[in-house]
Amino acid sequence: MSESIQKQIEEIEAEMARTQKNKATNYHLGTLKAKLAKLRSELINGPGGKSAGTKNAERGFDVTKSGDTRIGLVGFPSVGKSTLLTTLTGTRSEAAAYEFTTLTCIPGTMKCEFMIGAPN
Repeated sequence: MSESIQKQIEEIEAEMARTQKNKATNYHLGTLKAKLAKLRSELINGPGGKSAGTKNAERGFDVTKSGDTRIGLVGFPSVGKSTLLTTLTGTRSEAAAYEFTTLTCIPGTMKCEFMIGAPN
Protein backbone atom coordinates (compact mmCIF):
# COMPACT_ATOMS: atom_id res chain seq x y z
CA MET A 1 0.00 0.00 0.00
CA SER A 2 2.66 2.53 0.99
CA GLU A 3 4.70 1.63 -2.12
CA SER A 4 1.81 2.63 -4.39
CA ILE A 5 1.30 5.88 -2.45
CA GLN A 6 5.03 6.60 -2.64
CA LYS A 7 4.93 5.95 -6.41
CA GLN A 8 1.98 8.34 -6.81
CA ILE A 9 3.86 10.99 -4.81
CA GLU A 10 6.91 10.60 -7.06
CA GLU A 11 4.76 10.88 -10.20
CA ILE A 12 3.09 14.06 -8.95
CA GLU A 13 6.45 15.58 -7.95
CA ALA A 14 7.84 14.75 -11.41
CA GLU A 15 4.83 16.37 -13.09
CA MET A 16 5.23 19.47 -10.91
CA ALA A 17 8.92 19.67 -11.82
CA ARG A 18 8.24 19.58 -15.56
CA THR A 19 5.26 21.99 -15.45
CA GLN A 20 6.08 25.61 -16.24
CA LYS A 21 5.11 28.08 -13.54
CA ASN A 22 2.90 30.89 -14.90
CA LYS A 23 -0.64 32.24 -14.57
CA ALA A 24 -2.05 29.62 -16.91
CA THR A 25 -0.68 26.70 -14.87
CA ASN A 26 -1.32 28.06 -11.36
CA TYR A 27 -4.60 26.14 -10.95
CA HIS A 28 -3.07 22.90 -12.19
CA LEU A 29 -0.08 23.24 -9.84
CA GLY A 30 -2.45 24.01 -6.96
CA THR A 31 -4.45 20.85 -7.56
CA LEU A 32 -1.23 18.85 -7.76
CA LYS A 33 -0.08 20.33 -4.43
CA ALA A 34 -3.43 19.41 -2.86
CA LYS A 35 -3.17 15.83 -4.14
CA LEU A 36 0.40 15.67 -2.88
CA ALA A 37 -0.60 16.90 0.59
CA LYS A 38 -3.45 14.36 0.73
CA LEU A 39 -1.15 11.49 -0.27
CA ARG A 40 1.54 12.50 2.22
CA SER A 41 -1.08 12.73 4.97
CA GLU A 42 -2.36 9.29 3.98
CA LEU A 43 1.20 7.95 4.02
CA ILE A 44 1.80 9.33 7.53
CA ASN A 45 -1.62 8.71 9.11
CA GLY A 46 -2.75 5.65 7.17
CA PRO A 47 -5.86 5.25 5.00
CA GLY A 48 -8.65 7.68 5.81
CA GLY A 49 -6.25 10.35 7.11
CA LYS A 50 -6.93 9.64 10.79
CA SER A 51 -4.02 9.14 13.11
CA ALA A 52 -4.50 6.30 15.55
CA GLY A 53 -4.95 7.10 19.21
CA THR A 54 -5.69 10.80 18.87
CA LYS A 55 -8.79 12.47 20.18
CA ASN A 56 -10.82 14.23 17.46
CA ALA A 57 -8.60 12.77 14.72
CA GLU A 58 -11.31 13.45 12.14
CA ARG A 59 -10.93 17.22 12.55
CA GLY A 60 -7.70 17.39 10.54
CA PHE A 61 -5.09 20.09 10.60
CA ASP A 62 -5.93 22.53 7.82
CA VAL A 63 -7.33 26.02 8.34
CA THR A 64 -9.30 27.64 5.53
CA LYS A 65 -7.69 30.86 4.32
CA SER A 66 -9.58 34.07 4.94
CA GLY A 67 -8.00 37.46 4.41
CA ASP A 68 -4.69 38.24 2.79
CA THR A 69 -2.38 35.78 4.52
CA ARG A 70 -2.22 32.76 6.78
CA ILE A 71 0.18 32.39 9.71
CA GLY A 72 0.86 29.41 11.93
CA LEU A 73 2.39 29.72 15.39
CA VAL A 74 4.82 26.93 16.20
CA GLY A 75 6.98 26.71 19.29
CA PHE A 76 7.78 25.02 22.54
CA PRO A 77 4.97 24.29 25.02
CA SER A 78 3.92 26.99 27.48
CA VAL A 79 5.65 29.92 25.78
CA GLY A 80 2.55 32.04 25.10
CA LYS A 81 1.41 31.17 21.57
CA SER A 82 -2.28 31.04 22.59
CA THR A 83 -1.93 34.24 24.62
CA LEU A 84 -0.35 36.02 21.63
CA LEU A 85 -3.13 34.77 19.35
CA THR A 86 -5.79 35.94 21.81
CA THR A 87 -4.13 39.35 22.15
CA LEU A 88 -3.70 39.95 18.41
CA THR A 89 -6.98 38.55 17.11
CA GLY A 90 -9.42 38.62 20.01
CA THR A 91 -10.17 34.90 19.68
CA ARG A 92 -10.56 32.63 22.67
CA SER A 93 -8.25 29.66 22.83
CA GLU A 94 -7.78 27.49 25.87
CA ALA A 95 -4.64 28.29 27.87
CA ALA A 96 -3.58 26.63 31.10
CA ALA A 97 -0.53 26.03 33.27
CA TYR A 98 0.09 22.58 31.79
CA GLU A 99 1.64 21.63 28.45
CA PHE A 100 -0.28 20.86 25.24
CA THR A 101 -3.48 22.68 26.17
CA THR A 102 -4.30 23.80 22.62
CA LEU A 103 -4.48 20.69 20.43
CA THR A 104 -6.39 22.01 17.40
CA CYS A 105 -6.08 24.92 14.97
CA ILE A 106 -7.65 28.14 16.25
CA PRO A 107 -8.44 30.51 13.35
CA GLY A 108 -8.44 34.22 14.02
CA THR A 109 -8.46 37.47 12.05
CA MET A 110 -6.20 40.37 12.92
CA LYS A 111 -7.37 43.84 11.95
CA CYS A 112 -4.68 46.02 10.41
CA GLU A 113 -5.39 49.72 9.98
CA PHE A 114 -2.36 50.74 7.96
CA MET A 115 -0.85 49.92 4.60
CA ILE A 116 2.80 50.37 3.75
CA GLY A 117 3.19 53.13 1.18
CA ALA A 118 -0.41 54.33 1.53
CA PRO A 119 -1.02 58.01 2.19
CA ASN A 120 -2.11 58.86 5.76
